[in-house]
Amino acid sequence: MSWSFPAAARPPGQLRAAFWLWLFAVAAGLFETTLVVVDATAGEVGSAAEVAVGVTVRLLAFTGLVYLAARLRQGRNWARIALAVLYGGFGTLSLVIGPVTSLTEGGSLADAMAAADLGSLFAASRLVHLLAIIAALVLMFHPAANAYVRATRRTRAKRNHA
Repeated sequence: MSWSFPAAARPPGQLRAAFWLWLFAVAAGLFETTLVVVDATAGEVGSAAEVAVGVTVRLLAFTGLVYLAARLRQGRNWARIALAVLYGGFGTLSLVIGPVTSLTEGGSLADAMAAADLGSLFAASRLVHLLAIIAALVLMFHPAANAYVRATRRTRAKRNHA
């Protein structure tokens, strides 16, 4: 099937869905951050300074993700690649490193689940977060999304050469 888009075409549904899934992943991350802050105020997680640094880093990461997702929706291939590498790759790694480390160190699946605190509200949010990222990655590389990115690139190139 051939996909072609006029210069001012609306992004295909797959790309729009990927955009909204990235925003959903940010919402899940913000929810997780809120849970960490609540735990910290109860004295269960690190010092106030450690929590403040963690929250600041997360907010910067979420801001970057929203910026890249907006550029993705405009058909910017560089944003799609950055999202895939930074958030799809490194971001996903940060979500699964605890349970995977537990398993590679000879722990059982029950140990890995305990390391991820599975069964808690935080773990449920983390799972939703991860699923949103995976779905967004798949959709933003759908053939219709690829065609839209190519079409917008050609349109920008024509404008720049005119």
